[in-house]
Amino acid sequence: MSIYVGNLSYSVTQDDLSQVFSEYGSVKRVQLPTDQETGRSRGFGFVEMDSDASEDAAIQALDGAEWMGRVMKVNKARPREEKGNRSGGSWGNKTGNVGYSRHY
Repeated sequence: MSIYVGNLSYSVTQDDLSQVFSEYGSVKRVQLPTDQETGRSRGFGFVEMDSDASEDAAIQALDGAEWMGRVMKVNKARPREEKGNRSGGSWGNKTGNVGYSRHY
C-alpha cells in the first residue's frame, strides 16, 4: 500500500519528501506527479514505506502537520479508478433538452 500526501508546496522534491517520511521508517519509493504541459509539480505525491507500521506512524504524525508553509493531507492512498465509460450524467445537450430540437 502507499500513502497519499496532498497540499504540498510546488517546490517539494522527491528527496525532501523522502527525508521527512524516513523519520518514521524506511522509504521504498516516492512519486511526485507533474503536469504534462508545464512540467510543474501537481502539489501531491505518493510515498511507499517498508511496512504498514511505518506507514501508519507517518500518517498519524504528519496528517495536518505544517511543512514548507502548507498543512499536509496524509492518508492511505486509494486504488486508482479506471477511466472509461462513466455511468450517470446527461446524454443530452447543455440546455437539458434531451433528444428534442426546436425549429421555428
